[in-house]
Amino acid sequence: MDLYVYYKVQAGQAASLQQAVMAMQAGLAAAHGIAAQLKRRPEAPEGVQTWMEVYPAAPASLHVELANAVAQAGLARWISGPRHMEVFEDMPPCA
Repeated sequence: MDLYVYYKVQAGQAASLQQAVMAMQAGLAAAHGIAAQLKRRPEAPEGVQTWMEVYPAAPASLHVELANAVAQAGLARWISGPRHMEVFEDMPPCA
């Protein structure tokens, strides 16, 4: 399964948040062998950016460990509003 997590951040908080997210993702990658990604939309209306964390081919338990890692990293102090998580799984091939 792949996890997609998106949220908003004020442009003035972006540098601090980026450092914290990348450190968190490095820890998750080391523990689970995941090639985590961090993305953002190119536009920032009224100075608010939309960010996306991507965790491809994640183990089923990652959403629990991710929640713990987010809390431990203290990401809430830089994020505006909630983090939204979406889970997608691969479609089986057609016979």
